[in-house]
Amino acid sequence: MFRPLKPFQLSMDIAAAVVFFALTGLLQFPANGSFSGWGVVVSLAMAGALAVRRLSPTLALGIAWAGAILQMAMGLNPMPSNLAILAVLYVTAAYGSRVVFWLGFASSLVGALVITLYLFLATAFLSTGLNLESLSVAAATWIAATFALLLSWTVGALVRTALRARENRAAQEVAEADAAAEQERVRIARDMHDVVAHSLAVVIAQADGARYAAASDPEAATTALGTISTTARAALADVRLLLTQLRHSQSEGPQPTLADLEGLYAQVRAAGVGLQVEVDPVPMGEPPASVQLAVFRILQEALTNAMRHGDGGPVSVSLSWLPDRVELVVRNAAHGSQSTEPFAGDPVARGHGLIGMRERAQLVGGRLEAGPEAGAFVVRATLPIGAT
Repeated sequence: MFRPLKPFQLSMDIAAAVVFFALTGLLQFPANGSFSGWGVVVSLAMAGALAVRRLSPTLALGIAWAGAILQMAMGLNPMPSNLAILAVLYVTAAYGSRVVFWLGFASSLVGALVITLYLFLATAFLSTGLNLESLSVAAATWIAATFALLLSWTVGALVRTALRARENRAAQEVAEADAAAEQERVRIARDMHDVVAHSLAVVIAQADGARYAAASDPEAATTALGTISTTARAALADVRLLLTQLRHSQSEGPQPTLADLEGLYAQVRAAGVGLQVEVDPVPMGEPPASVQLAVFRILQEALTNAMRHGDGGPVSVSLSWLPDRVELVVRNAAHGSQSTEPFAGDPVARGHGLIGMRERAQLVGGRLEAGPEAGAFVVRATLPIGAT
């Protein structure tokens, strides 16, 4: 019924209505000094409709109809205050509810017909009767009135469409911003998982190995502590970088590349894992940065899973850099819970590791499968890189 308006908007509407009534009310005093009291009342009603037109288009339309009906009931001629009807029809189309929107449209058509009947047909019928000339004038009046009233309503409808388009555009921008923020949070969470899980797996393996080897080989404990320190410092640097990106979403830090794979292999071997790496064929040229990052993160997670869930046996890594794609295979002997890990297509896949690897592959348009295979756990990924 009532729309929220700012105080200055309502004040402007009331002030405009007061000025409108003052001007149209003075016109009710013709030069001969006669006074039309009902004309002043009609002018007051039209000014009232003008005052509340934006606050309540429904109320404004009702007041305008009441003033028009009173004007016709008193047999008054058209007055300047009737111009307020155009403003009322405009707001019904621009700001009214769906029902008021169509009530304004109907009022335009019905109002034009009522004006024509009141001004010409009823007068002609009571005086000279209907003839061709009066009918022609009535038709012209009906067309002119319909055009004027519908024009005001149509302008309001166009404004309504523009306002809705602006609201939809603003909502779309908000939705896109939320989606981008969510995507960034997911990316950072995935990176955090990859960094922390891998580093902790290396630290745990080194700590366990050092605890059992310290009794027979004190140097082993010193070496393990050095590896733990190096791994922890690298993980801390990566976590600080991710937290910086989280605070400042526009800052982009350096991402791992193929050159960092040797450091990853060294960490795994230092944890006591027999790692075998085969690269055939080698990459021709520089692969896209997104593919390099995906390969690094998938290998990092796959090797972390091998250290955590494998039986301690050797782990093999195979990389094939073909002209249009890279094929990655990580194989380790299955043990414990890993032997029951679901396949890639299983909708009940547990944990975040496999999910993260699949997301990494999908982000660059590739695919990844993981699952038990002939007593081993195998991760296979195919990532497109385009022709070199």
